[in-house]
Amino acid sequence: MFDPTSRYASLEVATARVTDARGESREVRYVRRRFLPSGDSQVSLAEHLLAQGERLDHLAARYLNDPTQFWRLCDANGVLHPDELLERVGQSIRVATTLR
Repeated sequence: MFDPTSRYASLEVATARVTDARGESREVRYVRRRFLPSGDSQVSLAEHLLAQGERLDHLAARYLNDPTQFWRLCDANGVLHPDELLERVGQSIRVATTLR
């Protein structure tokens, strides 16, 4: 369903039976909710002083060799949305990877 490197790749796929507007029943598949990983499940790789105008995809490419892994920077710093992390200009952010 998801690319193996996606933050959603390891989530359980669940099903629910719903009734539509015509009264017909059908099965809907969905991915269970994702929670941010705990700090204990991550290994720190580096600290980075965030400068004005930096982009998380560029940082992910620099530190993780994959710009699509920007979400790992968010996870390492306990934020859900990338914009929350980008508000930390002038502060150190953690670069980490999750243990599997």
